[in-house]
Amino acid sequence: MTELRQALLTQLGFRFGINGPHAARTMMLDDLRVLMANTQPQASRADYVAAVVDSNVLGKPTRKARELALRHMATLYALDPHNPIFRALRHLWLLNEAAQPMLALAVALARDPLLRSTQPFVLAQPAGTPMPRDIIENFLNTSYPERFSPASLKSFAQNVAGTWTAAGLLQGRVRKSRSLPKAHPESIAMLLFLSFVEGRTGQRLFSSEWLSLLCVTQDELESLAGTASHRGLLVFMNAGGVKELRFPGYLTSEEEQIRQEVSHVV
Repeated sequence: MTELRQALLTQLGFRFGINGPHAARTMMLDDLRVLMANTQPQASRADYVAAVVDSNVLGKPTRKARELALRHMATLYALDPHNPIFRALRHLWLLNEAAQPMLALAVALARDPLLRSTQPFVLAQPAGTPMPRDIIENFLNTSYPERFSPASLKSFAQNVAGTWTAAGLLQGRVRKSRSLPKAHPESIAMLLFLSFVEGRTGQRLFSSEWLSLLCVTQDELESLAGTASHRGLLVFMNAGGVKELRFPGYLTSEEEQIRQEVSHVV
């Protein structure tokens, strides 16, 4: 990916680089649920800061722990209505609790390059494949040679496994194995939106790596998109094999202009 493309996508809410919160935390799904339940949909960045640090809605034992939790969550999710990815998350979040794990995973993948680097490895494993921690550690050690100490590697592998488990792509507490997540219209709306933000249109939206997270067939993806469209989560038209998707209200005019620039940059 070129530096220009990364710069444009960064303006639309993505994060790049070599560091990410999964070196220290999972995607913090439980904390995110509590925070979303204790803030208004139109909350500002300052409101999220106040909720975590001042009101301690997450129940952290010290102010330092609150500030650290806020830092990790802000890195993972932005917690800022000026960020289009977070706005989409906030818009879809309360519509279906069952979809929340995949919604959180999608945004965490967009904003944590460490977690994102494990996606191809996890998705390549067939359902039922044992996924013990040492397999994940070996993958990470190969991908990032000499980067992590043994203790850091163990922690990173545990955090990554915890996130993929919370999202439904792994299962088991001690002995983990590959599993298939449940797909929901809200989930596909978010995944299609991320694909759209990256500059894809039409059929290419359905063939992106974002949609592979749902582990379903092309026909099932289109059926879910149709349901999402009926629920007003997006606009999906499929006539004569020509597919068109639109996301009214998801992007400002300035953000849409950036998205169009992204579509012309490799």
